[in-house]
Amino acid sequence: MLFTAFLFGLTLYAIYRVVIRAFYTVKPNERAVLTSFGRAQRFGELPVDDPRMTEEERARYRFPRLQVIRPGGPYFKWPWQEVRKVDVATQALDLTWDPTKRQTTIEAVTKDNLTTGVNGQVRFRVSEDNLYPFVFGVADPLEHVMGYFVSVLRERIANFADPKGQRLLAMMPATSEAQGDGAGPDLSEGVSINDLRKNLPLLNEYMEQQCATTGTRYGIELEAALITQIDPPLEVDRALSAINSTRNQVAADISTARADAEQQITMSKRAVDIATNNAQAEVAPLKELAETLVRIKAEGGSAALAAYVRNMRIPLLRRARRIVQTTGNPSQA
Repeated sequence: MLFTAFLFGLTLYAIYRVVIRAFYTVKPNERAVLTSFGRAQRFGELPVDDPRMTEEERARYRFPRLQVIRPGGPYFKWPWQEVRKVDVATQALDLTWDPTKRQTTIEAVTKDNLTTGVNGQVRFRVSEDNLYPFVFGVADPLEHVMGYFVSVLRERIANFADPKGQRLLAMMPATSEAQGDGAGPDLSEGVSINDLRKNLPLLNEYMEQQCATTGTRYGIELEAALITQIDPPLEVDRALSAINSTRNQVAADISTARADAEQQITMSKRAVDIATNNAQAEVAPLKELAETLVRIKAEGGSAALAAYVRNMRIPLLRRARRIVQTTGNPSQA
């Protein structure tokens, strides 16, 4: 009876192991790798290559191309084979994610030795074309990649300088001498925390460029880096807020003064134009009268000019109340 029970149990285990567990399926968001005695099935010995990596990185990260099992099934495997399934859907993680500790922000030091708190998210997915480093190469690839991303981010924040701010600071002495009133470029362009806050898209773009080869090195492709917040310590933030408020007030006063000055200049120009037009309107009849007299004298001589002058006096004499005649020829009065 014991031997019969042993054979029966062995038969049930063989059926479960060889028949039931021999079939498996792969979900639409998954990719699978089949191993035989621990060795993954691969396409020859041709490694995964990425032209964006340097020669030193290519020599260090040489991973074979694996045979990836696509979604579907049921598929069959032998008892000595094992299936490794990987979720390739896009995922998002906070920058503060760390399986070894709890934290609410990532600390980073700027180039002027200011400790800031950085928050944001990282979107990533497992590289379908390079599953070997994710499954076999790194013990915890997600933790490894997050650590790499945070280290690159801290290095970039420590050396970040706004290109526009650097150009303005370089132009400041010449601009101040040219203006002569001490109104140079905005000095806040050289403050690292302000530069970082104003250039978050530039910082995100840099991080994506630096992490472009993570898919080849660690099997995780970075899709987007969303750094949403960079905060200095509370006392520094208050001081910056006061400085920004004062700067905004000064800028508003300068804008108001410039608007008033431009308005006064515009009104002065209009007054000059009006006076010029009035003078031209008064001069135009005199010029026309002078041209008429010149033509009369040229065509009829002095007698015609004297007759014209006499005829023009008649309306004036009719409206005159008193006529004063000087000594001389009465006909010229």
